[in-house]
Amino acid sequence: MGFFTPGLPTKRLGDRLLDAGLISQNQLELALREQKRTNKLIGTVLQDLGFITGQALSAFLAKDAQTPTVDLAKVAFDAEVFGLLPFAFCKENGLVPVARTADTLTLAMADPFNVVAIDRVEQLTLLRVEVLNAPLPDILEKLASAHDRAGSLDQTIDELMSIKTRVGEDDAAAPMIRAIDQLIGAAIRKSASDVHLEPDERSLRIRMRHDGVLQPFMLVPKDLQDPLTARIKVLANLDVSETRLPQDGRFSLTLGRRELNMRVSCLPTIYGESIVMRILDSGGLVMELPSLGMRAEDEAHLAQAVARPHGIVLVTGPTGSGKTTTLYTALNAVNRHERAVFTLEDPIEYRLPYIRQTPINEKIGLNFSTGLRTLLRQDPDVLLVGETRDKDTAQLMVRAALTGHLVFSSLHTNDSFGAIPRLIDLGVEPFLLPATLHLIVAQRLVRRLCPICRQKVAEPAALLRSFNLPVPADREPTLWKGVGCAECHNQGFRGRVAIFEVLEIDDAYLPLLPTGNSEKIKALARERGMPLLFDDGLRRAFRGDTTLEEVYRVAFNT
Repeated sequence: MGFFTPGLPTKRLGDRLLDAGLISQNQLELALREQKRTNKLIGTVLQDLGFITGQALSAFLAKDAQTPTVDLAKVAFDAEVFGLLPFAFCKENGLVPVARTADTLTLAMADPFNVVAIDRVEQLTLLRVEVLNAPLPDILEKLASAHDRAGSLDQTIDELMSIKTRVGEDDAAAPMIRAIDQLIGAAIRKSASDVHLEPDERSLRIRMRHDGVLQPFMLVPKDLQDPLTARIKVLANLDVSETRLPQDGRFSLTLGRRELNMRVSCLPTIYGESIVMRILDSGGLVMELPSLGMRAEDEAHLAQAVARPHGIVLVTGPTGSGKTTTLYTALNAVNRHERAVFTLEDPIEYRLPYIRQTPINEKIGLNFSTGLRTLLRQDPDVLLVGETRDKDTAQLMVRAALTGHLVFSSLHTNDSFGAIPRLIDLGVEPFLLPATLHLIVAQRLVRRLCPICRQKVAEPAALLRSFNLPVPADREPTLWKGVGCAECHNQGFRGRVAIFEVLEIDDAYLPLLPTGNSEKIKALARERGMPLLFDDGLRRAFRGDTTLEEVYRVAFNT
């Protein structure tokens, strides 16, 4: 062979991973059996089985290989070099061309020992190949960036209109696929949570929800509405021919470093189907208790509650307040090999390793109450009930806690104190609450100030007084405001942070729980110095995480 490749290791990749402690002997044996069945590379099989992450495998290969490592962030984009190999081939084999001389092509590869891929590159390019090492996430990110530069979404829309005019819709498949990729890519770059495709009489309006606020993105010609809708429905495995009934689906895709799950909802309107795509970015989900950003005392209370062998932990708040993230983080804290963990969700937003997740399906009678009855016969240790909506679910949840299970669930109430009368309204016997209810978390999301362009408020004391808030006597307060820059698209905000109200049910509250009187419980909590949602928002504002106006907008009436 004419290419350069490092000296081949004496041990197979699976054995080297075993020696490094990244997989167990049982996992390797199962992966080898699966490899014989599927004929896939052992690294791919280990990832498919969930025994090792792509990032961990890439890091190991980078350390294990005897080839130089390249920082792809410092490699300039060269359209001619990137065009030497098909995008799909590069993505499948985890490689990217980075430089070319007269007779040599330099590749960055996640697996420098993949001689089959190197040989194929030589055949495709008729060039000698030299290999550098780079982590797979960096390679995928570079490929996605190069793919995006092939043309903007506006250019792709113009191309689609030209094809439709000159030839016909059948020839628009490739640019239509690229258009959807570019649309989702633009949403990711804007940190959008939802993409709305809204049909009007003469156009298709696209808007994106960024930091909880819906913002205009672009207008698409009406002629492309049906093809765009059809492409999204195909991706989500929906019935393309059905345009009269609502449909829900989902699909997954890899965009650079990110593994994305897209939840799709189709709704008929008088001007065509309205489509909303919810972006579920599991790669951005850090499921560690400190990542929630709670006060140290509140984080300790939550850690103690999830460490108990039984009881109920509730998370309350409106839709879109981050309850799912908090529940998953709490669940991850108790997810160990010696425990059986089950969830009931509507729908499942993120796939969690070693947890048996069940989606609710009302159409076939699988609701929270029937699902919970079945789960209690599955020998569970920990249960997550996505939402407590009705009497049966509430009563079964309490019964599960009484019989030695740890239960997580959510409720739609304005604050933590409202959860108690709400449970009683749902039919839970009041005298059972002291024995089962351990912790209630209420939360909201506020927009985070852009750290690049935020500025201090000139007269913070005056601003506090304008909101009828006391000025701290022991120190000069510091408040911040957003200015706007290129990094935050001139919004002044970038991302969101959660504010919390954590009610730990200890002995002092037990006499009040059966009464269901939320005002008395709240008064006792205030006497004991418990911070409310608004208080935690002020903490965030004084720290420079958000603005006083944002805290007022989200939490003033709680």
